[in-house]
Amino acid sequence: MKRMGLIFKSKANKALDRAEDPRETLDYSYQKQLELLQKVRRGVADVATSRKRLELQLTQLQQQSSKYEDQGRKALSLGREDLAREALTRKSAMQSQINDLEVQYQQLQAEEEKLTLASQRLQAKVDAFRTKKETIKATYTAAQAQTRIAESFSGISEEMGDVGLAIQRAEDKTAQMQARAGAIDELLASGALDDSSGLGRKDDIEAELERVAGGSDVELELARMKAELGGGSSGPAAIEQGNGGAAQQGGQHGGTQGGAPQDTPPTINYHK
Repeated sequence: MKRMGLIFKSKANKALDRAEDPRETLDYSYQKQLELLQKVRRGVADVATSRKRLELQLTQLQQQSSKYEDQGRKALSLGREDLAREALTRKSAMQSQINDLEVQYQQLQAEEEKLTLASQRLQAKVDAFRTKKETIKATYTAAQAQTRIAESFSGISEEMGDVGLAIQRAEDKTAQMQARAGAIDELLASGALDDSSGLGRKDDIEAELERVAGGSDVELELARMKAELGGGSSGPAAIEQGNGGAAQQGGQHGGTQGGAPQDTPPTINYHK
């Protein structure tokens, strides 16, 4: 059970770490600080209200005490000592209440000053936290953007990874189709495959003649280049004259035989 609990806690911590956004956490902390500051301000307002109420009560009691003192003096002036004593007795009792209220008033005043000072300090801390919060959020956003750009350039991001795989697959398919088309062309040229459309179909004799003609063209070009390197511009003319003379001698030789048919087959000049 302990191991299962540890695994569950580790998985939950990892999931929460992926889901956590530092910017949202900072905003939440700032909101809580604002709520605390609001409570402190309400406390200051409540204490100030109580202090003001006591101040009004003290004013009323002091006025009443002064009134009793005036009544005592007036009673003495009229020769009513008993009334003067009663007025002074009430004034004495009221003075006791005034003293108690003054003590409470001083306590509330001191409490109000403490809360006011605490509110000011808390306000300064909240303002500093807000500035730091915005700085951290801006830095985090910039770092996140830089990380995404770097991942895009390096191709390790999920989006660019998918694009890279798609490009790789397209290139592989293109290369495969090109190789297949080249192989089919080679098979058609060699005659291993037949052209079902009937266009450009060649038999083996025609293919061999084209191959020989291509080889003769190469030999003629090679002879021309040798002649240019060896004897200048007279080389090709000499080659052509030599070929023509050989052909004429061959015709004369055939005429000396009396025009009789020969058993040997005629020689085909592939080079020409």
